[in-house]
Amino acid sequence: MPTLLESFLPMALAGALVGFLIGLTGVGGGSMMTPMLVLLFGIPVPTAVGTDLLYAAITKASGVFAHHQQDTVDWKIVRRMAAGSIPATLLTLATLHLLDQQGEDVGRLLQATMVLMLAGAAVTLLFHQRAMRVLHDNLMPYRPVKPWFYLYRTQATVLLGMVLGVSVTLSSVGAGAVGAALLFLIYPRKPAVTIVGSDIAHAVPLTLLAGLGHLGMGQVDFSLLASLLAGSLPAIWLGSRVSKRLPEHWLRTGLAWLLLAMAASMAYDLLLAA
Repeated sequence: MPTLLESFLPMALAGALVGFLIGLTGVGGGSMMTPMLVLLFGIPVPTAVGTDLLYAAITKASGVFAHHQQDTVDWKIVRRMAAGSIPATLLTLATLHLLDQQGEDVGRLLQATMVLMLAGAAVTLLFHQRAMRVLHDNLMPYRPVKPWFYLYRTQATVLLGMVLGVSVTLSSVGAGAVGAALLFLIYPRKPAVTIVGSDIAHAVPLTLLAGLGHLGMGQVDFSLLASLLAGSLPAIWLGSRVSKRLPEHWLRTGLAWLLLAMAASMAYDLLLAA
């Protein structure tokens, strides 16, 4: 049986690796942490998802404070997203609890959702900048915003919150990379820092609520959570300092292909187990 140090050190190093990548790229940890726990350490998918959700809530909380201090959070956007995500999260958790009580293989559902979200995050990283250039250069800056567009934005933001509520609860992936990218498309005139700050502010209650729901089903490992936090928190700071010296395009492209590789590996595991 492994000692405390033998079990702590590998997970702390894994947390440091993911934290460093978060600092380098700004992409949420769920896209990397959960599949790494499953593929490299053999952590059961439900436990990996539940633990990572609480990890995300804790690590993002400090980011919310910093953005709030700088007045780079649009709380109207946050409220609109929460209006969709909170009910969707509660409904998804209730469904998972019911399936678990009936003896269904919840892990396969979580893993299948994770494959889809990892692929979506990878595509977002590869094509987001190109899509934003097209949107800004050819469409939005030259057209006045009509009254009906405000209604569209409200509905689209609530709908985005609903989608994230379901997908993040099932996979812990999407609150960062996918959520922020879609917010950029809904609010193309908002400053990038405000979109990022608003997305992080919404992710904290979303991941906390989803994580507590998984905790209620016994799908959170607190020793694992502590190990990951111990390694990742200083590494996030280090990665953010190093990122200024490295080309962002190469970092995001490399990370996108890594996410695609992890999605393919998890999809292959699903097919073998079918």
